[in-house]
Amino acid sequence: MKFNAIVATRMTSSRLPGKVLMDLAGQPALVRLIERLRRSKYLNDIVIATTINPIDDVVMATAKAQGVKYYRGSEEDVLLRTVEAAEATATDFIVQITSDCPLIDHETIDRVIERMLEHPYLDYVATQLVRTYPLGFSVEVFRTAALRQVEQTITDAAVREHVSLYFYEHPELYHLSNVEAPRFVRHPEYRLTLDTEDDYRLIRSVYEALYPVKPAFDLYDITRYLEQNSQIASTNSHIAQKKAR
Repeated sequence: MKFNAIVATRMTSSRLPGKVLMDLAGQPALVRLIERLRRSKYLNDIVIATTINPIDDVVMATAKAQGVKYYRGSEEDVLLRTVEAAEATATDFIVQITSDCPLIDHETIDRVIERMLEHPYLDYVATQLVRTYPLGFSVEVFRTAALRQVEQTITDAAVREHVSLYFYEHPELYHLSNVEAPRFVRHPEYRLTLDTEDDYRLIRSVYEALYPVKPAFDLYDITRYLEQNSQIASTNSHIAQKKAR
């Protein structure tokens, strides 16, 4: 069974256009994310699911330069783009990672995949059903076949934009499981997602401090750094996260 990371990526972010190519320790954020995904022991392929908009030619070029797979599809219908990218790359289980998570570590990804492997009856495993991880450490795993069924039957605009929304909004239809963070890194108050300029300042600070010493830094390293640098940790604490509904 193939577990592939499907990373929906585009240049036209509403809050921070071009964020996927912003510099983090000398490389674009998307390159750093790919580098971190490659450390997973379960991911078969990394697939950059970008759009047919010519502005995203640079996203395709980045994927090609990094030697990972890519797929180009609908700009607005992210659900359709995701399931098409999965099917085009023979993906059995979609490991959904968003492109605004350049700090995600392989331990978190593998912990979620292991839950699915250990309990095959599950339909959906994630880290954010009950949030104990920082924002920006969201990992979701679900079957491509299940997502295609949603794609074929649900027209709700929010579902078409937020790919996995239908699964966790309908716990009566699916077997769901939440993976909690280890106690020593439980900081759901930390905002480690790349969505605004202040988010970029924080994430850039983390990379500048940790990457030269330990390129494979993990959530424990990030947590320790932010605990020791509370002013940096509060850089983006005022930002409200956009909700699916």
